[in-house]
Amino acid sequence: MSFWEQEERCWAEGYALVCGADEAGAGPLAGPVYAGAVILPRYIELPGLNDSKQLTEKSREALFPVIQERAEAWAVASVDTAEIDNTDILSARIKAMQMAIDALGRKPDFALIDGNRDKGQTAAIITPHRCVVKGDSLSASMAAASILAKVSRDRYMLEMAQRYPEYAFERHKGYGTKLHYERLDKYGPSPIHRKTFLRTWEGRK
Repeated sequence: MSFWEQEERCWAEGYALVCGADEAGAGPLAGPVYAGAVILPRYIELPGLNDSKQLTEKSREALFPVIQERAEAWAVASVDTAEIDNTDILSARIKAMQMAIDALGRKPDFALIDGNRDKGQTAAIITPHRCVVKGDSLSASMAAASILAKVSRDRYMLEMAQRYPEYAFERHKGYGTKLHYERLDKYGPSPIHRKTFLRTWEGRK
């Protein structure tokens, strides 16, 4: 199967400029959710390109500037912890993806959206689009978008690790690991923790 099959389907339908969009950070207990949107030149070869979850941190970091340099257009957007708590994570994910699409230097005719949801309670994808389950492993542009989102979020969490060293964010990036819960038990939540994600933790204290 071609890594361009999803894009090819869009081109065949008459959409010339197709972007892929994906998000990172839906599951963590802390930090924003990030999204990337990327329009790639047709059939460009980016050695090592894959779903960000299948790549090492080193590989993602190496691909990040290559994607930025060689894409026709790219953008990254984020929705912060407060808004996640005030709405819901699905709405925040969708909003971040639409924000990234809107921030592209070239307006896409069509968007490929990773996942099976295109709207939440307070946000929706308004660009003409199609949802693709596991799209970041099936489409070059969605894979590129997943890398931009993941690397951008990880870099943010490394900055937060310097600001709040007691939580060891550099080790778990905000995900609910044993270490993270141990630090929460000891220090309580930080300003960047998602309160709505801590209800189970709060309940067992």
